[in-house]
Amino acid sequence: MNIKIYSTPTCPYCKMAKSYISSKGFSYKEFDVSTDSSALEEMVNLSGQMGVPVIVINGEVIVGFDKEKIDSLLDIK
Repeated sequence: MNIKIYSTPTCPYCKMAKSYISSKGFSYKEFDVSTDSSALEEMVNLSGQMGVPVIVINGEVIVGFDKEKIDSLLDIK
């Protein structure tokens, strides 16, 4: 499972998404777009959005903390 989370340190939905994914036993690679301009550019290119979190699971882009979509892509019942 390849999971990337584009976030900022002050974003409450980012914290919820990271906590939720971790609680389900999955690891992820985190990108802080407030300090990493290349990650920010990559996030915008992937999602067309400036808002965080942007979560990418096996190439599928999720904008925001969409628990149902995360569950679907992680095959959580």
